[in-house]
Amino acid sequence: MDQKENISCYRIYDADIPEYNVAVDYYDGRIVVYEYQAPKTVNANLAEQRLLDVLSILQEKFDLTSDKFSLKVRKSQKGKEQYQKEAERQQRFIVEENGAKLYVNIHDYLDTGLFLDHRSVRQRFASMCSGKSILNLFCYTGSVSVHAALNGAKRVTSVDMSNTYLEWAEDNFFINKLDKKNHFFHRADCLAWLTNTRDKFDLVFLDPPSFSNSKKMDRTWDVQRDHVEILTLMKDRLMDGGQILFSNNLRGFKLDVEGITELGYKIEDITKDTLPPDFERNAKIHHCWILSVA
Repeated sequence: MDQKENISCYRIYDADIPEYNVAVDYYDGRIVVYEYQAPKTVNANLAEQRLLDVLSILQEKFDLTSDKFSLKVRKSQKGKEQYQKEAERQQRFIVEENGAKLYVNIHDYLDTGLFLDHRSVRQRFASMCSGKSILNLFCYTGSVSVHAALNGAKRVTSVDMSNTYLEWAEDNFFINKLDKKNHFFHRADCLAWLTNTRDKFDLVFLDPPSFSNSKKMDRTWDVQRDHVEILTLMKDRLMDGGQILFSNNLRGFKLDVEGITELGYKIEDITKDTLPPDFERNAKIHHCWILSVA
């Protein structure tokens, strides 16, 4: 564990040498290797040998066993593909991050249940939560909700379409001994839920997928196309002085500054301030803003 930051999971390598095009993440003694899809110009046999070189070095350094190691291929994902099961081991374990305990699973899905590049985003958001009512849209496994509750939020509402991830989020609350009496979990399409709810919030966390064509939705979701629409819906759900922390991982994303300003939001770009040291070499891994009602 990194005692200075009180974390037990972080990125230890991110394609620093171009020929070895992988990312390596450390999860409290376990290792996840993401092999980035090689361009067609790279000889397949050479790419495979380089991957074997990386795995050999990791095996030597960490003495890896099958339950403590996972290899995944990073390629362009469409819709819900990134959330589909890759295995059925159900080997969750607990990691720690800035005072929170969180379940992760390195085997069953492409993603582990905890986005490491958002570690500083979660910490920034948590510092804003004391005494406030919080909404976490597209909440995934609820790590942001846990941090909010641990940092004094009076009410946390978490919304996601997936029963699997909502149950995971509730389990994360349980292992942190958080009383769910004032915290709520809703399985719903976030756009539809925003349209129907009358609840209001002091602070909203919005980290949507880049794209989704889930059968649970009546439409598709595209963060570039639809971010002004969802921010329009959210404005009516904000208390006076309310704020939204808006983040996404679409590399070519362009914030519609004019459209958002016309809605009455003040925009603060905090992207550079929310890149953890282990992700600073990849400045476009996410974008992040605080939107305040002007």
